[in-house]
Amino acid sequence: MLVLLPPSETKRAGGDGPPLRLEEITHHDELGATRAALVDDVVALADDVPASRAALDISERQDDEIERNAALRVAPTMPALDRYTGVLYDALDARSFTRATRARARSRLAVGSALFGLVQADDPIPAYRLSADSKIPARDRTGVGRGRRPRGGDSAAPTSLTSLWRPVLDPLLFRIASGELVVDLRSGAYAALGRIPQAVTVNVLAERPDGTRSVVSHHNKTHKGALARLLATSRAEPSDASSIARIARRAGHTVERDGDHLDLVLPA
Repeated sequence: MLVLLPPSETKRAGGDGPPLRLEEITHHDELGATRAALVDDVVALADDVPASRAALDISERQDDEIERNAALRVAPTMPALDRYTGVLYDALDARSFTRATRARARSRLAVGSALFGLVQADDPIPAYRLSADSKIPARDRTGVGRGRRPRGGDSAAPTSLTSLWRPVLDPLLFRIASGELVVDLRSGAYAALGRIPQAVTVNVLAERPDGTRSVVSHHNKTHKGALARLLATSRAEPSDASSIARIARRAGHTVERDGDHLDLVLPA
């Protein structure tokens, strides 16, 4: 089973790993060329602070994020599972894993990343700022994702990350989902970077006393993080949506299943 998480805008600073080595990140054969091209584009963009603010949708008070991007190739790294922070990752609480549960989580958790496409829990990555809806001006998109690096000095119109990632992520994720169960907890923008028609998907719904329901927004990430923790550390080996629902129910969750889709139902 693979539980696919969204990334977070916020990242833990620092790290004690060596600088970025793209060849050490999982799925290098399929994603390495696109990762390298995008890292080069993001580092180059950091030389233009106003353009970086516009592309990353940040304010002057967040210029330290641009400095992070400028240092992508020389900054220290740490495992992806420790790098990402925020509400979902607080609920996942990976730093409290025992050695045994960490080993299990290492094989079961992955993160959909705007910069790296897909990273496993222990892949060493630096801090960075890039979102699924960012549009990064490319010096040359010729051959990106097909094994060739961009040529420095050329300019091109900004390209959506969906159009960049989907040609290489779609077939990779299809292959992964053909061999194991995938539980896709990504948000819509990140799910669009690489589609998984076979995945188990999850919504979090709030049920009011009158029986009406609405999609939970504020606490959505908390409950998905808690579900990810449950699945990552469970000794069970689920094979379909039904077995995922059973694991969640045994932990006290109210779960409704419709084919490969699950609703976690909470009192409003």
